[in-house]
Amino acid sequence: MKYYLVYSELSQQPDSAHEIHDVMCANAMANLGYKTILTYPNYSQSNLNIGSLFFPFHLQKPSSNFIEFYDIQDQLNVLPLLIPKLIRKGINRFNLSSLMCKYYLPIYLKNKITAVHTRNWNFAKAAVKNKIPTIFERHYFPENKFDQAIVNNPYFRVCISQSELTRQSIIDAGMPTDKAIWLHNGFNQTFLERNSDDAETWRKQLLKNNRKKLVIYSGALYPFKGIDLLIDVAKLLPNIEFAITGGTEEQVKHYQTIAQRKQVENITFLGWIVPRSRLISLFQAADILAHPHLSGKSANFTNPVKFFQYLASGTPIVATEIPPLMFFKQTVPVAVWCPPDQPSIFAQSIQKALELYPRKSTGYQENIEYSQKFSWEKRAEKIVKYIPELHHDGESIQP
Repeated sequence: MKYYLVYSELSQQPDSAHEIHDVMCANAMANLGYKTILTYPNYSQSNLNIGSLFFPFHLQKPSSNFIEFYDIQDQLNVLPLLIPKLIRKGINRFNLSSLMCKYYLPIYLKNKITAVHTRNWNFAKAAVKNKIPTIFERHYFPENKFDQAIVNNPYFRVCISQSELTRQSIIDAGMPTDKAIWLHNGFNQTFLERNSDDAETWRKQLLKNNRKKLVIYSGALYPFKGIDLLIDVAKLLPNIEFAITGGTEEQVKHYQTIAQRKQVENITFLGWIVPRSRLISLFQAADILAHPHLSGKSANFTNPVKFFQYLASGTPIVATEIPPLMFFKQTVPVAVWCPPDQPSIFAQSIQKALELYPRKSTGYQENIEYSQKFSWEKRAEKIVKYIPELHHDGESIQP
């Protein structure tokens, strides 16, 4: 039996959107019925388990903590690969890359896998050199030219980016045009599940001082994501409750301080919510889901997972008009759009959305139905076309 292998470097820590992306890619392939392994460096194993260095191929089912953190189904196999203490002490990118690409991959993994899917360029190169069909993802503008011997190799199947602008930059860096594509991210199919009781519990917890309307933001807590803007919006709308989830403990404290300094009392920072499945009912609890991304360079390559989760929840969306999302301005049924960087206009858009789209406990079916073409499984189906060597085991879970 051979497997589709997704390689990542997982920290299982907050503020890890790209890790979540990798886990979701693997989870989706498994849900489609392909035998799939998610493999990653394991820094936590005891030195007493040194046998794992020489006999590493022991597939595991994800732990309950892993499942709760990433919100995955039970089809996926994981393969943590031991990083010995000797290497951990002086760890650098070269040592880690050498262990993964020159030891584990050619000796223990090569003959057990049908394809490799990774964002790690060194691992992708090693897979191609070992004649393994390879899917490579590049989500940012390249800093260097691509190795032509690798990208023109028939085992290098495709390079996936997340926007047309990023795709063009990849082509400019030497990627063959026919191997450069871009795909939207997706949502986990669990976001289609309805839980009105938990949603009401969230509303009771978050709505304070007789406020009746709840606006939720979920995602990374960086300035370019529009967090400062959302604090200013909350100040402009004192009768509406705002809640923000995501970010590290340090980021949460930073923005709590800013909100306090600006005397904004109707905003709560929830931090990183675990289990991640609780996000589903939180989104369903909201009157509005906010996507306040600012303009600028980062707006050109973002393709936020939360946007597709928002869609699947059926809750009305207020979003800024940034390039990767402009397609959705004409196609998303229940949303209000506005220019980025302007708190007053974003505030007006929230008020408009509240008037046009009163909260429904069942969600707006138009958005829910529209979202289903953007599940992680739908994304995976497009990727599978580049790996005709894959064999389906006949079992699948699809939204």
